[in-house]
Amino acid sequence: MTSAHATARRAELFDAVVALFLADGFAHLTLDEIAGRLHCSKSTLYTLAPSKDELVVAAVRHFFRAATDAVDAADRAASDAGGERVTARRLAAYLGAVGEALAPASESFVSDLAAFEPTRSVYERNTAAAAAHVRAIVDDGARAGDVRDVHATFVADVAASVMVSIQTRALARRTGLDDATAYRELADLLTRAVTR
Repeated sequence: MTSAHATARRAELFDAVVALFLADGFAHLTLDEIAGRLHCSKSTLYTLAPSKDELVVAAVRHFFRAATDAVDAADRAASDAGGERVTARRLAAYLGAVGEALAPASESFVSDLAAFEPTRSVYERNTAAAAAHVRAIVDDGARAGDVRDVHATFVADVAASVMVSIQTRALARRTGLDDATAYRELADLLTRAVTR
């Protein structure tokens, strides 16, 4: 087996693990159950990680890495389009893409993610990075005069607070919104707030 083939097989297997976890969560699954559901051996899973906990963390990182790539691509496309209202388009594209990335995540997955400290930490880091990106979009728009007269740092901080509330499950408990829908609502709210 060539190195390229092994790398491709490994990526496919990670994608399959992620899809399983997104659909069903991971806390209740054993390595035997994961192997059975993916029609592979436990030894194949051990090529990805030496234990179930490390497999879960690796799969969650894999999920967020792919999500980050897709979200950043959506922001670049909105930014490259230029023209008027670029900040509103970027916010809608970026936060909408976050919502799309999280859409396949079942309640079981999100609950397991929040309950397991290592995966919660991965989600927290990604939320912090996304909040910083939103702040940068609003700051860019304020410098360019593309947003109405708002306090850009305040708007970005509100966005960050909501994003943390989504990530910690507090918003879901208060509103019943799943993470994907909450990000879409946040995108709509922010674009209306900053648009001239």
